[in-house]
Amino acid sequence: MTHVLDPHALTAETPPRRELPTPYADVTRSESAFRAFLHGLPGVDQVGAQSRVAMLGTRSIKTTSKAWAIDTAISMVDLTTLEGADTPGKVRSLAAKARRPDPTDPGCPPVAAVCVYGDLAGIAKEALAGTGINVAAVATAFPSGRASLAVKLADVRDAVANGADEIDMVIDRGAFLSGRYLDVFDEIVAVKEACGEAHLKVILETGELVTLDAVRRASWLAMLAGGDFIKTSTGKVSPAATLPVCLVMLEAVRDFRAATGRQVGVKPAGGIRTTKDAVKHLVLVNETAGPDWLTPDRFRIGASSLLNDLLLQRQKLRTGHYSGPDHVSVD
Repeated sequence: MTHVLDPHALTAETPPRRELPTPYADVTRSESAFRAFLHGLPGVDQVGAQSRVAMLGTRSIKTTSKAWAIDTAISMVDLTTLEGADTPGKVRSLAAKARRPDPTDPGCPPVAAVCVYGDLAGIAKEALAGTGINVAAVATAFPSGRASLAVKLADVRDAVANGADEIDMVIDRGAFLSGRYLDVFDEIVAVKEACGEAHLKVILETGELVTLDAVRRASWLAMLAGGDFIKTSTGKVSPAATLPVCLVMLEAVRDFRAATGRQVGVKPAGGIRTTKDAVKHLVLVNETAGPDWLTPDRFRIGASSLLNDLLLQRQKLRTGHYSGPDHVSVD
């Protein structure tokens, strides 16, 4: 059933303030204090970051490890459709694939979530009932983020009412890039409150942040504001997820847990299409943040076409030969 928006939800709202963990209780007391904190974070060596991901990308994976990595990657996929032409039928089809990615092999794990627009969250919820697979919905005027706070919060509440277990919000990149960090912080706090019991993934749209230093600042801002995950991209902007960006975000969540005790997840999204890409990300997770993040509760991969390649590679390991690409469904 589609939720009907409450017209009162479109009135202006004052964002709540978030009580920050020690030792960060005072960093948002003023714009200048928050700017000083964010710009005081350690700088990122871009050449060093690129060299590290290149080195980790050469790691050889033995057959048994590769089988584990493929199944782990499948279990971390947020199977996604975010097109204007999406229909209830397409969402039901995607949900069926999420439940049984390989119908010929019941040992193949299901994916972590199906990600759709908020108005289709109810269709996905019904199709996934009893499976344990989450419904993720994009909100807050995705992908641009260009709307009033009241409209963004109504968007979130509508998606949650329709059945979304997770909300993927986009930050106001214009505010962030112009240095209005408290505006971005307050908006995330308000969205987190509007999520209720739903988990919040905060999309940084790293392709528009330009520098790795900005990615680190945005990561810390989103975590301090209460995000449960930090996510690279909407998938609508190029470049989307890159390994150096993912490295910086993984370092951020690692350091944030060391400082506050709270563990935040990471979700690269956009441009991850092959099993080799997915395995490189898993190696990066293990070597940067550690094995505590090698779980769907702490690491997701936002993708639409990746799952097909993972299934083809899995079939190759299982049978000794490649099936044709028509063996897997076309999304």
